[in-house]
Amino acid sequence: MNPTPPRPAGVAPTPPHPAGPASPAPGGAHTATGHTHRSDDQAELLDLEAEVLAEHLASLTAWLPVDEEPRRIVDLGCGTGAGTFALLARFPEAEVTAVDSSAVHLDRLRERAEALGVAGRVRVVRADLDAGRPELGRPELAWASSAMHHLADPGRVLRRVRELLAPGGLFALVEPAGFPRFLPEDAPEDRPGLEERCHTALADHHAEQVPHRGADWGPGLAAAGFTVVGERVVTVHVDRSHGPAVGRYALSGLRRLRGAAARALPAEDLAALDRLLDSEDPRGIGRRGDLAVRTELTAWAARRP
Repeated sequence: MNPTPPRPAGVAPTPPHPAGPASPAPGGAHTATGHTHRSDDQAELLDLEAEVLAEHLASLTAWLPVDEEPRRIVDLGCGTGAGTFALLARFPEAEVTAVDSSAVHLDRLRERAEALGVAGRVRVVRADLDAGRPELGRPELAWASSAMHHLADPGRVLRRVRELLAPGGLFALVEPAGFPRFLPEDAPEDRPGLEERCHTALADHHAEQVPHRGADWGPGLAAAGFTVVGERVVTVHVDRSHGPAVGRYALSGLRRLRGAAARALPAEDLAALDRLLDSEDPRGIGRRGDLAVRTELTAWAARRP
């Protein structure tokens, strides 16, 4: 992929939040009271995703067509902070307001900011973007990665983002093609095509519960009053040579995929999936050398006139 831009001292490379709510279970960014364990699991998935996709996010932040380097940035649906820290690295004079509905995610973001020595440049705001209009100042740049498709009324939120931005400000919206694939098409050997069948089993559920997943956001941005000034597609293919995070991310992701697709899969597929998820099985994810994270990210850059 494109080279990673220079990183200022004190800020480690951190990846995207395609994340963020990009998971087989819809609504992952919104954590209800009493579901802390689920939110902890998702936070771990987001952290792994961030590590695996760091270079791709860095290339997107480097691509942003800013007229002047922003001093005030808002990260909407920030998750555990992948976008927040990438933006801090890209714009060393900026401060970022990180917005998410999950207290667990925001706590992790705070801890990381303190560990990196950038806590003074980060403000966290817990808010549900569907439910209200938090006070976020007048930023020159707003960022939303893997977050807009979870909203009940994304058109309304897009209009609010336009009103929020300073005149001439930029909005960067990143949308994943879907939850990543990890296995070759002919894997596993005893049930070839298993992963694709899992995704197919979830297709109707996603169409109903997350209808904006994978949407073309260009028309929506224009309808909200933005001028779209750039669009870019990034193809992701990160194999196991990248490091151990690839295997951990695949394991965590396929566990979530199994939980979401279990009711729609035949017993033979469930058994094969369980073998992949079994750390003691010689056919398990931990022993496979052919894993790779495969997906696409599309980014739109839109300016407030």
